[in-house]
Amino acid sequence: MSTSAKIALVTGAGTGVGRAVAIALAKAGYSLVLAGRRKEMLDKVAGEINAIGAQALAVPTDVSKRESIQALFATIKSTFGRLDVLFNNAGIGAPPVPLEDLPFETWQNVVATNLTGIFLCTQEAIKIMKDQNPRGGRIINNGSISAHTPRPFSVAYTSTKHAITGLTKSTSLDTRAYNICCGQVDIGNAATPLTDRMVQGDGVLQADLTKKIEPRMDAEHVGNAVVYMAGLPLDTNVLFMTVMANTMPFVARG
Repeated sequence: MSTSAKIALVTGAGTGVGRAVAIALAKAGYSLVLAGRRKEMLDKVAGEINAIGAQALAVPTDVSKRESIQALFATIKSTFGRLDVLFNNAGIGAPPVPLEDLPFETWQNVVATNLTGIFLCTQEAIKIMKDQNPRGGRIINNGSISAHTPRPFSVAYTSTKHAITGLTKSTSLDTRAYNICCGQVDIGNAATPLTDRMVQGDGVLQADLTKKIEPRMDAEHVGNAVVYMAGLPLDTNVLFMTVMANTMPFVARG
């Protein structure tokens, strides 16, 4: 697959925020590498991108597995020879149970996917970006509102998202010499299948352990935010951006 467009990799690209960001980047002129666990979903998104006249390569990947990540980046290097943007988006949650009842294996699985997987993707991206010509690139991490404030019974997800903030800062600092920028987008209540529960039945659990319906925003706005971050020159960086449904209960006491 040959292209003169910039190359962007989106993990967790088969649904939700990942899909929205991939399509937005394609509309902005990028060629996409789509990574995720479900090939059929990746192929569907690739078809949508092809339909708007952009190129997309679907690479089934499990970011909780180091060897799967290494194979992904080897494919990118052999196919395109470079990588301009990485959107670290893939992530999972855990069942909402009291902290003391969360199974150790569940904790490990969330950490492996949400933190270790993003760290490994970041490592592999840096290796390509610092050696390519022209040198450099941009890494954007999906932090989530949970990088700031937890929901009840979300210790694994919240802990990993807080950790992503530290990873973002360290990556931003440690890659300056390579002309690589790293930033983070913290997303609140994007309308995706993952957040359908927020508008169904009684809604979702609040800090006082009552349930309420919560407002959502179109995931397309997240895609537009990432396109803005990605499109900046490499002497400029958005370190942190929060994109959220305006009336969600984040900027409040609860």
